[in-house]
Amino acid sequence: MRDIEINCIAASRTWRGGVVVDDDVRPDEVAAEIRDPDNLVWIDLLRPDVGELAVLVHELGLPSTAVEDALAPFERPKVSRHEDYLFFTVYATRLKPHDHLDPTKGRMEFSRVSGIMTPHALVTIRLDDGFDMARAEQSWREDVDLMQYGAGALVHGLLDVVVDGHFDTIQALDDETEQLEDVLFGASHPNAGFIRQLYGLRKDLVDLRRVVLPMREVVNGVLRHRTGDHPELDSWYDDLYDHVLRAAEWTESLRDMVATMFETHLSLQDSRLNQIMKKLAGWAAIIAVPTAITGWFGQNVPYWGFNQPWGVGLSVGLILVSSVGLYLLFRLNDWV
Repeated sequence: MRDIEINCIAASRTWRGGVVVDDDVRPDEVAAEIRDPDNLVWIDLLRPDVGELAVLVHELGLPSTAVEDALAPFERPKVSRHEDYLFFTVYATRLKPHDHLDPTKGRMEFSRVSGIMTPHALVTIRLDDGFDMARAEQSWREDVDLMQYGAGALVHGLLDVVVDGHFDTIQALDDETEQLEDVLFGASHPNAGFIRQLYGLRKDLVDLRRVVLPMREVVNGVLRHRTGDHPELDSWYDDLYDHVLRAAEWTESLRDMVATMFETHLSLQDSRLNQIMKKLAGWAAIIAVPTAITGWFGQNVPYWGFNQPWGVGLSVGLILVSSVGLYLLFRLNDWV
């Protein structure tokens, strides 16, 4: 790539026989390094523009559609098989700190990571630095024995780190769900802040579901279509696929749990409203008794005890006996 300035290479590495032989591949060495069948090359591009990526793709002998796949906006997680390479897009996840001013905005953040996989190379393309590529590099160092199996080992390590990040996010959301459950069934009644937090949690889970569920297709697609014949990696990909299924099932169960919490909250609200209405009806009945008695004794006609001192005592006695009797009766039936 003579006389071409490529500034988007954030990291690079070359293995030969599973051993690192170069950890700083220069732009003018990329094509030659990748074309050597004895090499395994990784190139990490951070915020590449169309021109830089087009030049690099051309030097690698790949079709121009690879540029569109890597930079097109609003791409969903996917994997696509082309004649000479495999392209995939995944999203790493992380949670922002709590925003107490407006929890309904949600806390989920995503970092898109795309990859071009050839038999002897992996080119990763990141549109931002939200994903910690150092974790993937650590994974490759820990499983250095796998490097002899080609680019499939690099892709496995990268996807494994992405899926582990999904698990961390899901675990954090699960902890929040348990906290909201404690509030829902706690001694104090949930307030409007509880509903806002619950809505924000549901929004986060919906957003997370959009990137976690398609990972099954991505891992399965890489497993079926990866270049090179290295059955030694099949068990590693099977284990990764199992992790993806667990993450998807966990996300779905949390989503169902949050929906159930919404319904339970509404049911509890209806139950409390019924209790309040029952108590109000009971107290209204109790209050109606002295109202009726004082209304009767307040008539402008002669009645039993009219103009007699004991008539006042009679009316007060009737009020007390009737009111206390109704209160005890309602109390016995849990109406007040």
